[in-house]
Amino acid sequence: MRKTIFITGTSSGLGKLTAKYFAEQGWNVAATMRTPEKETELTQYNNIKIFKLDVTKTDEVKTAVAAAVAAFGKIDVVLNNAGMGTYGALELAKEADIDWQFAVNVRGPINVIRGFLPHFREQQGGRFINVSSWMGLTTAVPLGSLYNMSKFALEGLTEGLYYELKPLNIDLHLIEQGGSADNNFQHNIAWNENPAIDAYDATTAKLKAIMGDTTRVLSDPMTIVTVIYSLATGASKQFRNVIGQDGKDLLALRNSVPIEQYLETVAANFA
Repeated sequence: MRKTIFITGTSSGLGKLTAKYFAEQGWNVAATMRTPEKETELTQYNNIKIFKLDVTKTDEVKTAVAAAVAAFGKIDVVLNNAGMGTYGALELAKEADIDWQFAVNVRGPINVIRGFLPHFREQQGGRFINVSSWMGLTTAVPLGSLYNMSKFALEGLTEGLYYELKPLNIDLHLIEQGGSADNNFQHNIAWNENPAIDAYDATTAKLKAIMGDTTRVLSDPMTIVTVIYSLATGASKQFRNVIGQDGKDLLALRNSVPIEQYLETVAANFA
């Protein structure tokens, strides 16, 4: 019997690539996005069905979960991929952007997980794979406090859930990715800026230059997809999956020196 994966945020980037890969491996795919009427590529696959879903809206989560279960009969794996990034000085952040950062990256996965728990309990098993970031394990740049907050929270949520869901045969895994080619992350950043306050301009310019550096070597997104696939199939049992040499190097530094030294080392890159 074909297995089925439910994926959030499949309109572009990692979500779309993962949906296509799983479909090509013979899986059924419940691909969700906020504007399914605009999708033309995933509709070409017979084993992909598209559902409207804004993960911040609990009513849409309930509707999408019910529709996916009705369409496929059983969901085996849920990939919480939808996310967004707010960067810039906390002082300059709009109230709506602060709430949106938390709503998408933290409350969104909570909504989806809660939506699927009754289904997983009934079938006595299931698997959640949450797409985090190595920015959820450490810090690497200034002006990312809100994004870091959201990913740190997702890490804690997932690890905390491990204990209550293990007795129910429900597995949890984390993907800690960094920058990857074609993930559209930079284009989707909401920047906190205020022309009347220039105190953060120099740091902002440095960070934008780094993010916009086309010579940076970014991870092949297929590397991330194949890790997700190995977790979904059970070939890998690893709980945390750090992907990308940048993330691995940062974590090695973070774990080898006192926190004060780590923070000063990173800060020196932007002095």
